[in-house]
Amino acid sequence: MPHSYYIYYRVDPAQAAAAGPRIKQLLATLKKTTGSAGRLLKKRGEPGLWMEVYENVTDEAKFEWELAEAVNRLKVTEFLQPGTPRRVECFEEA
Repeated sequence: MPHSYYIYYRVDPAQAAAAGPRIKQLLATLKKTTGSAGRLLKKRGEPGLWMEVYENVTDEAKFEWELAEAVNRLKVTEFLQPGTPRRVECFEEA
C-alpha cells in the first residue's frame, strides 16, 4: 500500500534564499534514489513554514533511509529556525 509523507519545518528567514536551492536538490536526490517526486510548499501568509510532500511511496524503509541520508549529506537542518525540528508525518489510504 502506498504511503504519503508530509515533512514540515520552519526556515530561518535569514537562510531562506539559500534554503530554496538546497531543498530542491533534496527533492531531486529523492526522486533519483527512490522514484518519489516530491513537492515543496510554503504556507500562505506564513512564508517561513515549509512543507515537502512525497506521495505514492511504496517502500517506506528505503524512502526513510534515503531521506535521512540526503538530509544529513545536504545539511538541510542548517536552514531551520533555531530550536525547531523537521517533523515527518506518514499517512496511508483509509
